[in-house]
Amino acid sequence: MLEHLKWSTLQEQKKHSRLIMMAATTEEPRSKKYHGDGVAPIKEQYIVQDYKPEVSVEYLSEETKAKLEESESLKRKNVDATDDSKKDDDKASQPKKIKLKGRNKHRPVNNRVEAGEKLCPSVLHERVCNFGDKCKFNHNIKEFLDKKPPDVGPECHNFLTFGKCHYGLACRFAKMHISEELKNKINTELFEKMSTEKTTVNVLDKDLQVKLWKKKYDFSKGNDSERQIKRWCQERVAAQERKRGVTQNIDKVASSVNDKDGESVGPSQPSVNNGSNSSEQLPTICDTEGGPIKLRSQEKKLIDFSNKLYLAPLTTVGNLPFRRVCKTYGVDITCSEMAMATNILQGQMSEWALLKRHKSEDLFGIQICGGWSDTLTRCSQLINDELEADFLDLNCGCPIDLLYKKGEGCALMGKTNKFEQIIRSMKSVLDIPLTVKMRTGIMDTKSIAHHLVPKLRDWGVSMVTIHGRSREQRYTKSADWDYIDQCAELAKPMPVFGNGDILSYEDLDCHINETEVKGCMIARGALIKPWIFTEIKEQRHWDISSNERFDMIKSFVNNGLEHWGSDQQGVETTRRFLLEWLSFLYRYIPVGVLESVPQKINQRPPKYIGRNDLETLLSSPNCGDWLKISEMLLGPVPDGFNFLPKHKANAYM
Repeated sequence: MLEHLKWSTLQEQKKHSRLIMMAATTEEPRSKKYHGDGVAPIKEQYIVQDYKPEVSVEYLSEETKAKLEESESLKRKNVDATDDSKKDDDKASQPKKIKLKGRNKHRPVNNRVEAGEKLCPSVLHERVCNFGDKCKFNHNIKEFLDKKPPDVGPECHNFLTFGKCHYGLACRFAKMHISEELKNKINTELFEKMSTEKTTVNVLDKDLQVKLWKKKYDFSKGNDSERQIKRWCQERVAAQERKRGVTQNIDKVASSVNDKDGESVGPSQPSVNNGSNSSEQLPTICDTEGGPIKLRSQEKKLIDFSNKLYLAPLTTVGNLPFRRVCKTYGVDITCSEMAMATNILQGQMSEWALLKRHKSEDLFGIQICGGWSDTLTRCSQLINDELEADFLDLNCGCPIDLLYKKGEGCALMGKTNKFEQIIRSMKSVLDIPLTVKMRTGIMDTKSIAHHLVPKLRDWGVSMVTIHGRSREQRYTKSADWDYIDQCAELAKPMPVFGNGDILSYEDLDCHINETEVKGCMIARGALIKPWIFTEIKEQRHWDISSNERFDMIKSFVNNGLEHWGSDQQGVETTRRFLLEWLSFLYRYIPVGVLESVPQKINQRPPKYIGRNDLETLLSSPNCGDWLKISEMLLGPVPDGFNFLPKHKANAYM
């Protein structure tokens, strides 16, 4: 009891110190006229006076537009009505209030380029097509060039970088490397030099894909391991149940004896079970030939995660081109986008594309999501044996309903026995560290992460990242760093990383100095300003110019053309991911425009203008302005192009 009181007092002292430190690092704005709770303090000369915000419906889905028109029509009828009873009738018929936050679930879909509109790869690479007349692609070069959109620009990034553009005639920058005879030019010296270097690894091999399709890949190691551990876990649970039943019987007998002797009966003190049992040994796992395959701990790869800057695995926007941008600004650890274990095992090309790793990513992890030990164990074996990764991360924090209802993501936090079986099975087939990303809990009113982190440590997890919100909260309210601190204390000596609401080096320093976390994972903060990693390492607020920000966007586009391709489909794919990123990037408020620094992640700025036209354009929340930025780099959008960001109001909650 005394130790618990000391620990509670220590936590209160830490919380008090943290509040003092945060207050000291934030200056009070000189004028409160245009500021309020949740509003960023902008210098008065940049604020647009008497601005009335309006909902821009130009890029809303047709379904949402129809609902808004119906809602406005009923409002006008209620205003014109004079009879109270008529008003009540109209209110009853009025549809529910249209929410302009959250996800755009009915976003317009841009059709992919049909195969018949693409030039056959055999024509591009000047070789004979094996499919002959049955080929679904176009072989008529003149017809293709007549329909091809005009070139975007005079310089092809792929040709300048690699000495050869593999997209040849289909390239949207083809003038640079196509001769008058319609032949693809090659810079022989540069091409031979770059051919010896692998810039991207973890590309799905065709032979491996066929094995996965035909279910001929050898998963015997993972299957045997998973079955043995599953049986061991079931036997242990049964033994604990039997022991609990015997203990209860003994307590009943002792209670009756004490009653007869006239002694007072106190409550029995249950033993604390943290999920591990030093006296219980895991089964020796053998391969199909009977030889031991379990590596000793000193033979497995170890990583020191402490004090490293970790870019969070970000669905959609955390793609390889974006991670390359963050690497130029100094991030230490990168991780793939969340990939579904089932899709990886099925050899789906789109899912394997998420696992690609660039040569600049020197400390790289792969994050997978699933809900069943057999699937996750086989996927872990496949990644361990076939791909280049420094660690494997299990997603236990995804709040999406679709995954939660299938027992994946956050749902694993509520199923301890199943969770243990998954972790132990994955560990048995891995030579690299296993990490876990999770939230504080499932329900907003009940945090459970502090019960799980000691168990994860004892099950063999190398590091845990805790997002300081529950599944119900999603991104509302502030991250609970006091609770993350408690979890980090209980998890020792296993390192715990904290995640949530970091947008400046002062935010990170406060959490590192005032909590027990060994590092911080940065998610939305990196999307809003990727140079946050430079700010943290140099301990300064960087008043980055609009030209520097535009050059950063240009480097992302070049990375995208290298990754997704410079043909029509590659250009439009790059455009789509650029627009998704711009839906976060516009939220950055320049240091020179702020009345007090640093900017807080959940503060919404009032309508303001930048210090020049480009800065104003980059700060616009209008989808139309994001399209203008994309057209400055990727040319005009095609006819019928539509875009809506994944979220209607990105993290302003």
